[in-house]
This record gives sequence, C-alpha cells and structure tokens, in this order.
Amino acid sequence: MDSETNKTGDMEEVLNENNDSSKSSVEEAIVNTETEIKELIVLDPNAIEVDFNHGRIEKLENLECLTQVEGLYLRWNLIKKIENIGMLTSLKELELYDNQITEIENLGSLVNLELLDLSFNRIKTIQGLDTLVKLKKLFLVSNRIEKIQNLSNLKELQMLELGDNKIRVIENLDELVNLESLFLGKNKITQLNNLHCLTKLKLLSVQSNRITIIENLDRLINLEELYLSHNGIQVIQNLEQNVKLQTLDLAGNRIKLIQGLSNLTNLEEFWFNDNLVEDWNQLDGLCGATKLSTVYLERNPIQKDINYRRKIKMALPSLTQIDAALCR
Repeated sequence: MDSETNKTGDMEEVLNENNDSSKSSVEEAIVNTETEIKELIVLDPNAIEVDFNHGRIEKLENLECLTQVEGLYLRWNLIKKIENIGMLTSLKELELYDNQITEIENLGSLVNLELLDLSFNRIKTIQGLDTLVKLKKLFLVSNRIEKIQNLSNLKELQMLELGDNKIRVIENLDELVNLESLFLGKNKITQLNNLHCLTKLKLLSVQSNRITIIENLDRLINLEELYLSHNGIQVIQNLEQNVKLQTLDLAGNRIKLIQGLSNLTNLEEFWFNDNLVEDWNQLDGLCGATKLSTVYLERNPIQKDINYRRKIKMALPSLTQIDAALCR
C-alpha cells in the first residue's frame, strides 16, 4: 500500500509540474503575442481616422507620423497622461473616454479640435482648454469635477456634458452663447440659476440633483427638452415662457398637482411617473397639450385604479403611448 501511495504521489507531482509548465508556457505565449501585436502596429501616415479602442495602451507615444489625422480614438485604455500629441494639429476629434487621466493638459496646439471626450477619467479641474476655440462638443462625464470654470473661450461650444461629477453650482456659462445642449445630471446642484445667457439652449438636463424649485428658465425660450427627474420638486411652475417645449421630464419628484402647463401647446412627451397624483381631475392640466403623444404616469396613486389606462386615454385622446406600452 505504501509503495502504491508513493507511486500515486509521484504521479501527482509529475502532473502538477506538467500543469505548471503548461500554464507558464501559455502565459508566456499570451505576453509574447501581445508584444508582437503591439510591435506589428504600423501607422498609416495618410490615415484620417485612427482607432485604438480597447488597445490596453498605457502611454501616448510614437504618433508623429499621423500628419493628416482628424479623428483619434483611444477609448477603454490605460492612459494616465495626455502627452505627445501636440503635433497632431489636424485633429478634429479626440476621444480618451475611460482611461486613468487626472489632468487636462498638453492640448493647447490642437486648435482645430471640434470634439473632445474625456469622460470616465479622474479629472478634478476643468483647465487647459483656452485655445480650443473651435470646440463644439465637450464630454466630461463621470469625473471628479467640483466647479464649472475656464470655459469662457469656447464660444462655439454647442454641447457640454458634465453629468456624474461633484458640481454644486451652475456658474461661469455666460460666454457659451451658442450652447444648445447642457447635461448636468447626477451632481449636487440645488438651484437652477445662471442660465439666462444661454438663449440658444434646446436641451437642459439636470436630473438626479437636489433641486426643489423650477425657476430662472424664462429666458430659455428655445428650450425643447427639459429633464428634471429625480429631484425634490413639489410644484410645477415658471414654465410659461418655454412654449417650445416638446419633452418635459418631471418623473421621480414629489408633485401632486399637474398645473402650470397650459401654455405648452407643443408638448409631445410628458414623463411624470413616480409622483403623488391621486386625483383623476389632475389630467385636465394636460388638456392644452393637443400634440401630446406619450405620457408616463405609472407608480402614481392613480395607477391603483383598475381602469387606469382607459381613463388616461379618455382624458387625453391624442395619446399613442401610455407608460411603456403603445395604445391600442
């Protein structure tokens, strides 16, 4: 028995050694393959777009030959620093989404840039953008930004995305007179203010903040989409001048009365789920919206009525969709 046991133990050791050897060989092969792939990358000097998404790239380097590149895409990599791209003056689009960047730097010579995406990084301060005067779209989603600042030179900016940061105050936007879309969702904003100069704004999103009063939107006369869901709003008010509104999202607030909407004759979508409406007469507040095609009212107290959908359709005959389901 002892002899057999010893034989068995010896065999296990041999198998383990073989397994370890196989694992080691496989790991070496993977590393070598990755190294070879990186070495095999040959940049085309005439390339207009270069895509390095999911490339496991740790450093920006060796890009000097891209003298004509207009789009450089480096999403989902391991880049910690913006560097060695100052010579790419033909760039119009630069995407560094989901990397490990902590600072906006070394972009000063990219004066033709129209789109810059630095979302999902570790940036704390908006800076280093002064010379990017042709920039039209700036994405800084999900960083660690506490203050809106250093954007005054970006007068051509049309879209600004600052969602999921640590911003408490809407400020320093006065010079962005061509801004059409402003996204500030999932921050710590308590008031709607300092927006009066944004007269070209068509879309404003301030979802998931700490807003309790709808105010200071009267000069945004071109506003078509307003998203204020998941705040602490109790009263619909101060929307009389926003007559171009087509989409109004007030879901997830604390509102009991549907009121103050009589001027919104262009309204097509009304998102009002997860509020406190318990009186069916409140639907009269939407009667002036003759173009209304979609409403979300689920998880209001009125949903307990077994005739919930039928009553909504009777009150608002123009509807083609109630909640997530089309009307029949």
